[in-house]
Amino acid sequence: MVILLSNAPDLLLAKRIAHVLVEEHLAACVNLGGTVLSMYMWEGVLEGTEEIPLTIKTTIARAPQLVARLAQLHPYEVPEILVLPVSGGSTSYLDWCRSQTVSDPSST
Repeated sequence: MVILLSNAPDLLLAKRIAHVLVEEHLAACVNLGGTVLSMYMWEGVLEGTEEIPLTIKTTIARAPQLVARLAQLHPYEVPEILVLPVSGGSTSYLDWCRSQTVSDPSST
């Protein structure tokens, strides 16, 4: 299992991204956080942008497809997409995540 971290510029787009990733079985679950303020340098200028954080759970096997799809759905030129390993957790939850991210859900 891996967790992907990203963000969206607003709640409507965050919901759309989450919906697509789960519906396409690329993610088992996407958590949308409350609005945060992201501070970063962009083209030499300090920016402060409100964003909606996304925490995305998937398998390591599905991560490359999820990264590619997220990049397609995201409006930013350089979206934040980080893949973090999961070192453990509830066996039943991890099994559920795996079952939700198979390419053909009818095969489970």
